[in-house]
Amino acid sequence: MAGYFEQQVEALYNQVTEVIGNFSMLKAQRSGESLEIALPEEIRGAFWNIVDQVSFTLIEDKENFYGYFLFQMLREIRFDISSATAVHFKGAKYVIYFNPLIFLKLNMNQMATCIKHEILHVVSMHLKRAEILKAKYSTLAINMAMDIVVNKYLDHLPPYATTLNMVNLHYGLELEPYETFEYYLDKIQIALDLLEDDEEGEEDDRREDEHDEDQMFKDQYDPEKTHAIWEETDEIDEKTLNAFTKKQVLAAQKGELPAYLGSMIAELKNSQGELPWQLYLDQLMGRLESQKKKTMTRRNRRQPERLDLRGHLRGHRVEIAIAIDISGSISNEEFKQAMKEVFQIVKRYKHAVTIIECDEEIRRVYEVKSIKDLQNRFASQGGTLFTPVFSYLNKKKVDLLIYFTDGKGEQALMSAPRQYKVLWVLSGNSEKLSLEKPYGIIKKLKKIEIKEEQPDMKDVRNGGYSMNNQEPI
Repeated sequence: MAGYFEQQVEALYNQVTEVIGNFSMLKAQRSGESLEIALPEEIRGAFWNIVDQVSFTLIEDKENFYGYFLFQMLREIRFDISSATAVHFKGAKYVIYFNPLIFLKLNMNQMATCIKHEILHVVSMHLKRAEILKAKYSTLAINMAMDIVVNKYLDHLPPYATTLNMVNLHYGLELEPYETFEYYLDKIQIALDLLEDDEEGEEDDRREDEHDEDQMFKDQYDPEKTHAIWEETDEIDEKTLNAFTKKQVLAAQKGELPAYLGSMIAELKNSQGELPWQLYLDQLMGRLESQKKKTMTRRNRRQPERLDLRGHLRGHRVEIAIAIDISGSISNEEFKQAMKEVFQIVKRYKHAVTIIECDEEIRRVYEVKSIKDLQNRFASQGGTLFTPVFSYLNKKKVDLLIYFTDGKGEQALMSAPRQYKVLWVLSGNSEKLSLEKPYGIIKKLKKIEIKEEQPDMKDVRNGGYSMNNQEPI
């Protein structure tokens, strides 16, 4: 059967490339005219027959979740995507696209893996997460980090697939397995920054000079453009998209799930349809960090011998203030949880960080340059007021305030924030923020069990936030 399937695929690939070749010749002869390619119906039918055969293997497989999920998706052919398959959300449906020029080069197992790959992106809510992360990270870094997370669960990957070993080899990195998505993203972005071409305009010009045929027909995988179609996703808030995805996931669960997939689905079901506050922080940071400045005092990294080319300097050092509610209503567990998040902020962002501990008044202010600078909780049994922090910061130069609190304070601020962003992060056991006008975004930590014990900063320094628990069960 496998031999016959391969013969079908090879014959169909030759037919498709012949149609593409004839179209390109016609377009060259009739330059200036707008032409659209339409595959003959028999070729389209033959291609969908190939996809159906792969789909049947997914339904018959012990991991039949993928087959039933695919059954609910719309299917279309596109030659302008830089991967065998791609997915986005359009018209209240997930749509999966196939590029025959790349898809038909694969064997049946690899074809099935490509479909699983796209479905795992959907279940992981990567379409929305990528939209927010692009404010701070490059498209290539986001694509590779997400593909590392997804591909680690899959067998029979195409030879070009982005894997941990491939990225380590290509960029000279030593990325560890089973790490968080954020870990991979940060490490890859640093590697890309070291390799980037300062004269980005020249690269953009080269891309713009590509022929129309190259834009219409992609026959090679491109990791930077493999998720480009996500930008065509309908404008929809993450809560609505989350609810739709949950419904489709539920309909696809017909049998036993592998441990990794069950864990992903459980996380999706338990979420409230809003992305973690860390992603909103990434979005805010991306907006606050200014673009690199051209300078004659630094040579171009790629072409240091050319003194006429200018290098780049980072234009802005972001001032971050982190206020921590230490009132009597905040448990030791909630304080420890907040400090774990501070730990991650200090580790990820190379900017000035000021810690402000406050109950009904500011009790302590200190700067943090590394994890060892974090201090144990200031003893307090007072009430909660938010105004003192804002009054204090309004006299300082600050770009962003992150306020960790249980939300139980005054109803109105006596001193509104001046020219800085505000992100409220409520403890998992809190109900809501008492302020009627918060002047910023409100997010919540995960709910935790309350135990009365003294927080130890050693525990905090050894802990950390993980958006994806990737260690196999």
